[in-house]
Amino acid sequence: MTPAINLLKKNKCDFKIHKYEHDPACTNYGLEAAQKLGLDENRVFKTLLVELNPKELAVGLIPVNCSMSLKNIATVLDSKNAKMADKNEAQKSTGYLLGGISPIGQKKKLRTVIDQSAFSFETIYVSGGKRGLDIEIKTQDIMKLLNAKKYKITS
Repeated sequence: MTPAINLLKKNKCDFKIHKYEHDPACTNYGLEAAQKLGLDENRVFKTLLVELNPKELAVGLIPVNCSMSLKNIATVLDSKNAKMADKNEAQKSTGYLLGGISPIGQKKKLRTVIDQSAFSFETIYVSGGKRGLDIEIKTQDIMKLLNAKKYKITS
């Protein structure tokens, strides 16, 4: 069990686990998940960490086939600017390895923004906390669990 799954069970959230064989040569983890699970890329969300000014990490959840607007995430989080977080800092802060960073069950609870496109679907897919493991969860449940904001953060 991963910290993400443990937290979902503890909070009595409905979720489904989806496993696939991760290809170690693949570095586009989110697209790999969508393809191997046969899912619409708009429903599979990647967890990206950004560094705000002053130094604070935050989480953005966006579809795997999109790019994040650093300007938009900075705006919604009342920061002058945002940049992608250093991968080592992201791993250290979340307790997860790159490609398996779940927005759920991170070591430190970070402010989180979910792209508004997620709310077109009843459920979305996010990393379950390790490569080759995705969790399907109700969009409203993940928003509530993470105390997340909803905003257009794709570019």
